[in-house]
Amino acid sequence: MSDPNSPAAAARTKDFLVAEFVRFLEVERNASSRTVSAYQKALTAFRATKAVPWKECTADDFRDYLFSVMKKKQARSYIRLQFSAFRTFYRFLVERHGLARDPVRELELPKAEKKLPLLLTRPQIDELLTAPLRVPKEPRSPAWMPLRDAAVMEFFYSSGLRLSELASLNVADVDVYTESVRVLGKGRKERVCPVGAPALEAVSRYRARANVQSGPLFINKSRQRLSPRSIWLILKRYLRHTSIPISLSPHKLRHSFATHLLDGGADLRSVQALLGHASLSTTQIYTHVTVERLKRAYDDAHPRA
Repeated sequence: MSDPNSPAAAARTKDFLVAEFVRFLEVERNASSRTVSAYQKALTAFRATKAVPWKECTADDFRDYLFSVMKKKQARSYIRLQFSAFRTFYRFLVERHGLARDPVRELELPKAEKKLPLLLTRPQIDELLTAPLRVPKEPRSPAWMPLRDAAVMEFFYSSGLRLSELASLNVADVDVYTESVRVLGKGRKERVCPVGAPALEAVSRYRARANVQSGPLFINKSRQRLSPRSIWLILKRYLRHTSIPISLSPHKLRHSFATHLLDGGADLRSVQALLGHASLSTTQIYTHVTVERLKRAYDDAHPRA
């Protein structure tokens, strides 16, 4: 008869509970694929260090694990993501499997780092968005590709979408009459975002030239959906043809979108809705950016600053 406390038995228990937890996240919580993957990886990483069954783990087990990952100098945000997975998993075990005590609740995690997001100035945005129509077309690429690249970047900055949201857009999601786009965001929550006239005009020119009538909005030269990685590479390519000194990630366009809205007088709740943030605290980092910009302007302009 096998030992129920052996590592093999622990692994079997782990497999069953984690598999059930993953189904719970996907079906009942309607969690995004990224969240499911991140939580599953966190549980797998912890299990690789401990052969104790999940229901027998103690606060000290997780405290030791916390110290070990901190010694590796992993980012605080990554550590907090891992322990968010543990906390959600143990709440699941308490509610669904009658676990009497949650060992993760007793832990105090390192505070999240508050890094202000880097962003582009308005002149830098203008320089970047006009680059596709200034830069020579790549050899053997379709004639419509510069128009597509211009439309991608105009739409990105105009709507403030996440990279994955932009890549997953279909033609039917864009309504030129209401000047808006329907977006399926994190947690599969739908929202409607306004889109500016320059972005809609850029999309219209690209669609007419590329003959995109239905299906994916942004396509590659094989006429398949443009991937998030391809969009990233498009931004990287045109950045080389600008005077912008910072490295550019797609998220910086989202940061710039939010900050420019707040600078222009938009209220925080509206920006939260446009970005698709579940919590207002996530959006509040942009208020720190605008305050810092105001301070710099004050220091530069006031005679007694």
